[in-house]
Amino acid sequence: MTTTTTPQQPAAAGAAPGPGKLPRISYFGYAAGDMANNLAFTTATMFLLVYYTDVAGISAAAAGTLFLVARIFDAFTDVWAGRVVDKTYTRRWGKFRPFILFGAFPLLALTFATFHVPQIGESGMLLYAYVTYIALGLAYTFVNIPYGSLAAAMTQVPAERAKLASARTIGAAVTGGFLGIFVAPMLTADRDLQQVFTNVTLLFVVVGCALYFFTFMTAKERVERDVEHVSMRQSLANLKGNKPLLMLCVSTLLLLTGMITSSTASIYFLRDVFQSLHLYPVVAGSQLVLMLVVAPFVPKVVRRFGKRSAYIAGGVIGATGSTIAFLAPSVWIALAGNILGMFGILFVSIVIWALEADTVEYGEWKTGVRTEGTTYAIFSFTRKAGQALGGALGAYALAVGGYVAGAEVQSTAAEWGIRAAAGLIPALLTLGAALVMLAYPLTDDLHARIVAEIKDRRAAAGDTAAHDPHTSTAALATEDPQPPFAGTDTK
Repeated sequence: MTTTTTPQQPAAAGAAPGPGKLPRISYFGYAAGDMANNLAFTTATMFLLVYYTDVAGISAAAAGTLFLVARIFDAFTDVWAGRVVDKTYTRRWGKFRPFILFGAFPLLALTFATFHVPQIGESGMLLYAYVTYIALGLAYTFVNIPYGSLAAAMTQVPAERAKLASARTIGAAVTGGFLGIFVAPMLTADRDLQQVFTNVTLLFVVVGCALYFFTFMTAKERVERDVEHVSMRQSLANLKGNKPLLMLCVSTLLLLTGMITSSTASIYFLRDVFQSLHLYPVVAGSQLVLMLVVAPFVPKVVRRFGKRSAYIAGGVIGATGSTIAFLAPSVWIALAGNILGMFGILFVSIVIWALEADTVEYGEWKTGVRTEGTTYAIFSFTRKAGQALGGALGAYALAVGGYVAGAEVQSTAAEWGIRAAAGLIPALLTLGAALVMLAYPLTDDLHARIVAEIKDRRAAAGDTAAHDPHTSTAALATEDPQPPFAGTDTK
């Protein structure tokens, strides 16, 4: 089976977009989806450890184990969710959008429940935390897998995919900026933190549902498919031999582990090492400004240097910034290192989504079957594993250093544990992620040849089917499972 892109619909303003271009509203709709995703994901990443240790009274070590267990379980559910998505298809709404529509409220309601641990004894609180956090991860999976798969189904044009990747990254940054600028400064000892989290998560239920509905209405699937319900055998065949996906997953595992470790420790870093929690909005605001200024230029950089080169360069810059933050003698040098690191990670965070979409075509080129759901699920599996390891590493670094919840002054060992989580561990892992991509085989030139070959196969299958009505394009694809230039895929 191969695919092609259907004719584009008119833009919202009434003017038809250029050849191969998506309507402008599609970019806004796709960005809104990741804004909503991060009302659940980034809120948990940034604040859940603080909530568990400083509000619920769960120890840092116990919270670290909870993160590790829950997120590893969550990673395995991604594979199951990918299979469910690939087997699903509706004539009215397509393959992915129904999950976004019907999964929005359960996801956001569970975010509220996760930040409301009842005082029912140490064992009871820990059990409640495990159940709600695992349920939150499962709900997030059944929204995020379809959302992430949607980009590959919206267009096959590389420039448009780069724009979608920029759009979703900006959407995530807007949410992250809001959390950092308006929510993080409220987490001070003189406030009722439970009431803060109650108000914030209730607001997110309303706003998040509206954002998801906007995505559902505007981010339409435009890439045709001959096989609507993909079998397990077809999914496994598609993944087998997909070297670009494997290497991207390894790099992503390292990258996400470092990013989540840093994010988990960021509040402690400013509050307990430099006594400067009031500067957290500066960090969040800087990230948002960088995203809004730089993201529109990333597609141009990609066209000039290629996705792989942009990814590697961003990783090296990100590692350098984290190292500076780890060693910083003052808060201002730490902030400078943090901003430099964010600049590098920005490129990686945008390009990574376009790279994942490219691996969908690589698998289709190999097998003739398009499996966005399973491909994204495997990719998401490694991201969730990175989130699990990163959250655990951040918590364990605090525990090893001897962090004491609620203490006005932490010990020197505790401060260095926080520094390691905020800077050293992310620097080493981000550099490792960049080095892995030196051997990444799916260059932009090769991807362009693959897309052209897929279109040629479809045209040939259509001509053959016209002469023999009993021959399907899916059957034709499986008769020639070897790509015509498989020996060149390492260029």
